[in-house]
Amino acid sequence: MVVAALLGAVAGILGFLPLVGSLALSKRVTSTSNLSHVTSLLLGVIGSSLVLALAAVLCVVLARDLALPFVLAEALALCAVAIAFGVFKLVRK
Repeated sequence: MVVAALLGAVAGILGFLPLVGSLALSKRVTSTSNLSHVTSLLLGVIGSSLVLALAAVLCVVLARDLALPFVLAEALALCAVAIAFGVFKLVRK
């Protein structure tokens, strides 16, 4: 169960990477660009959801009995990384 929780935490951290990438992409968008700020951020949300869902489905297929700790660790890690990212950005300013 501990291994499932650790793998879920890693999947949650990896699920945050598309959000960071889309935030960086939205900062580079010009006013004449076809890709708007919202579009780039929505692409990040979709990418993050895909990473999280694929990891959860893979866990269910491989080890159904470990799915609950995996998904809980995944969600908690995603929230923790997002909060830490926000606090880091706030303190850095």
